[in-house]
Amino acid sequence: MQLGSSSPGVAGSELTRLLARLADAPPVDVRPAFAERLGHWLSWTDAISLSTALNAGPSDAAPARSRGLGGDEADFQRVRAALSASIAAGPADAEASPTDFSPYRRHCAARQQAMLEAVGALRQRLRDALSRRAPSLARLAALDAVMDQALAPHERRLLALVPLRLQSHFERMARAAGDDPGWTATFRDDLDHVLQAELAHRLLPAQGLLDALRTHPTT
Repeated sequence: MQLGSSSPGVAGSELTRLLARLADAPPVDVRPAFAERLGHWLSWTDAISLSTALNAGPSDAAPARSRGLGGDEADFQRVRAALSASIAAGPADAEASPTDFSPYRRHCAARQQAMLEAVGALRQRLRDALSRRAPSLARLAALDAVMDQALAPHERRLLALVPLRLQSHFERMARAAGDDPGWTATFRDDLDHVLQAELAHRLLPAQGLLDALRTHPTT
């Protein structure tokens, strides 16, 4: 199966390294600078929205009551644990044959959709918490919202390659295994590692927002 040349994930991330290893190819070291790629991804309307968020003045409204960092930490950990457990559970349905990739494809699609929804909602809750904490953090929350909206289509396009890379790996393993059935357990481990790495990748922005909250604890 011929796949696109774009590498899912951020250069140097665990997800990128795992996918390169499964493809028996070294990670690409020479890549455009992030700022250069960002310039290609952002439209002029995105640039205006970013400028507005960066230059927004402090709000005159009094900060609303926050639930405190402990609640935000617990929220983050709860979402991460639930998604990690659903990945570790593996496919819900059995394959028709050892060479049937369909259950794994459905598992990938379901887990990716679950990550998209749960992490997106978590990120919004953390932005809300930042907005309640301090004017400077409200600006950061607005900036994150703009970046989320602008970059989401590009991230979806890149992460859509993950199941394709896994299918290619699955087919190579099936051809190389012959009559040895043990390869499916190895593939399941690889599948789990890749999806767990994707979860870590998707959580990076939420982790950054949580880190910002840590620097401005409630009094």
